[in-house]
Amino acid sequence: QVQLVESGGGVVQSGGSLRLSCTASGFSVDDYVISWFRQAPGKAREGVACISTSDGTTFYADSMKGRLTITKDNSANTIYLQMNSLKPEDTAVYYCATDATLYRRSCVRVGTSAYYKYWGQGTQVTVSS
Repeated sequence: QVQLVESGGGVVQSGGSLRLSCTASGFSVDDYVISWFRQAPGKAREGVACISTSDGTTFYADSMKGRLTITKDNSANTIYLQMNSLKPEDTAVYYCATDATLYRRSCVRVGTSAYYKYWGQGTQVTVSS
């Protein structure tokens, strides 16, 4: 059974940092593109980053480029999203996601959320001004 569990969210002051984790079970993160999305209240879900551990490619959305680093820990079957220089407008629920069609694919863009079948429950990030 495919499962994704996010953790690491919290409340941080503007300019601060957080590291989110996405731990997978039921499949290996080595084989699938893993993407991160966020959704702020009243807004559409937005893709912010992805990683392909099969070929090492990564992608970052312009909205957070330069402030994000996505990495992997194969032994823990976990993907991390390091977020720096956080702003109040980064406040959102952050989700990781994948799909069976992303097997051994490169990460060139995140795409629409409708493309993804498997989602975690999300972790809240709140940035105070």
